[in-house]
Formats: sequence, C-alpha cells, structure tokens
Amino acid sequence: MRRLCLFAFGLTLVVVVLGAYTRLTDAGLGCPDWPGCYGFNYVPGSAQDHATAAQRFPDSPLEVTKARNEMVHRYAAGTLGCTILLMALWSLRTSLRAYRGFAWGLLALVCGQATLGMLTVTLNLLPFVVMGHLLGGFTILALLFLLLCKTRPPRMPYRGAGLGGWFLLALGALLLQIALGGWTASNYAAMACLELPVCQGDWVSQWQWSAFHPHGVPAQSYQYGVLSQDERVTIHAAHRLWAMVTAGVLLILAWRLWQQPALRRWGSWLALGVLMQLALGVANVVLHLPLAVAVAHNAGAALLLLIMTGTGERLWRASTNPVPVHGLVAAIHRN
Repeated sequence: MRRLCLFAFGLTLVVVVLGAYTRLTDAGLGCPDWPGCYGFNYVPGSAQDHATAAQRFPDSPLEVTKARNEMVHRYAAGTLGCTILLMALWSLRTSLRAYRGFAWGLLALVCGQATLGMLTVTLNLLPFVVMGHLLGGFTILALLFLLLCKTRPPRMPYRGAGLGGWFLLALGALLLQIALGGWTASNYAAMACLELPVCQGDWVSQWQWSAFHPHGVPAQSYQYGVLSQDERVTIHAAHRLWAMVTAGVLLILAWRLWQQPALRRWGSWLALGVLMQLALGVANVVLHLPLAVAVAHNAGAALLLLIMTGTGERLWRASTNPVPVHGLVAAIHRN
C-alpha cells in the first residue's frame, strides 16, 4: 500500500506541474470538448483529423501544440484517478479502517477534481472554477503526502513545544497566498505589474474590490482574461503584498522549528523553500514571466505546502501520541 501511495503521490506532483504548464501555455481550451479532444480520444494529427475537427468545432480552430499539452495533462490525470481507485479497492483487503477511509476520501476528491476539470472546459475557463481546480490538485497532493508521512517509520521522539498556534497561522497564510496565486493566474494578471517593488506607480488609487468577485464579468470565454487593467493590477498587488506577510510568518515558524532538534530539518527546508519562492516570484516580474520560471513558481508553492503538511503531521503526532505507534507502521508495511 505504501508503494502504491508513493506512486500516486509522484504522479500527482507530475499532474500539478503539467496543469501549471497547460495553463501557462494558454492550452486550457486546447481541446474545446471533454474528455476527448475534438471528438477524438487522442490528439488529432492527420490531415483528415484536422478536417474532421474543423467540421465538428468550426469556431475553435485546432492548434496541435495546445491540444497536445491539454491531452497529456488529461492522460496523466486519468492515470492518477485509476491509481487512486486501485488504492481504494486495495484498502478493502486490509483491516486498517483509517487507511480505508483515507483512500475512499481521496477517490471522492478525485471525482470532484474531474468534475472541475470538465467545468473548466465547458465554462470556458471561468476563473473561479480554474482556481478551484488548482486548489483541488494541491489538496490531493498534500493528502497523499500526509498519508505517506503517517505510514513512515518512527523518527526522533518529539513532545511538542507550543508550536500549534504558529503552525495554524502559517498554514492559513500559505493557503490564502496559494489561492491568490491561482486567482492571479486564472485572471491573467501575472503581467499586470512590471515594476519592483511598486506596481504601476500609484496602484493604491487603482484598487478595485470587484477584482475578487467570484463570478467575474459574464463572457462567452474567459481565456486571456476579461477584467479591466485596474482590476488585474489589484489582484497582482494583493498577491505581492500577501506574499510578504506569508513569507514573514513562514520564516518565523521556520526559526521556531529550527530551535527544536527533532524539527530542525523541517525548519531548514521551510526557510529554503520560502527564499526560493520569493526569488522565483521576483524573477517572474523582472524576466517578464518566462515559462520555465513560472512553472517552477507553481511547483514551489506545492513544495511549501508539502513541507507544511509534513511539519503539521509531526506536530499532530506529538500532541496526540507522544510515543510512536509501531504497530500501525508495521501493519502498513506488511500490506
């Protein structure tokens, strides 16, 4: 079960990165239908396929590169869904009720994620749905990593040192920042500000709370964004400002973790992750959003969430069970 969970975790990480790549290459509508692509189960490649695609979707000209990016993402996501289904079915063979509930809960999340993937296409990249799809992928990734952490061999004993409050504060700040990043990407606001440290001069006078309306401006398609420039500046500025708050809170938590010998490794990783993510954010602005840096910035957010997940599991285990339960770990590995 642990090997199957490890495979699902690695595949989820690939799916998250592929999702970012698909979004950043403007391939979210590379296939105007779902789950196929122009009515095919593969990327249309031949001249006859192109003619058939043009006949089926005359208002959506086929771009092979975008269609390929979209379908590769769907193939990977479909494989992940099958893997988690296998985890759920395999869990029926074990007596570990906690693992069984976890596996079936993950399967329900994957079904919800597939529904959001369909709505992303059928609602033409509605920003609220696109952001929800991104957050769903991050949630599945974090839960799989949590399951891996809970089934790993016991580490150095840790009794806790009042870090629960700081951890929850840091986790809340990080989740909000990830949501703001998703809202920035789904509304094509990443390039709304091209200056550092300010944002288009007097950005305060351009602030528009309407930029955070969950439904946005009604439109036939939301590809390339439909909000005004002032609203995009507002979203970008909010993402920048909250990034500084989040970085400060995470670095304080990293320092507190580093002071505990049993948690020093998590604290070091957290500090390095925050600094790397800040550097990638600055590089996105200075270099005008190069694809590789933008994808790495998305992966960096996932990495920070994984570090926080591992830290939280360590703190939770210390508060609820000071002495590690070897029996559960042994049972997981036997299965």
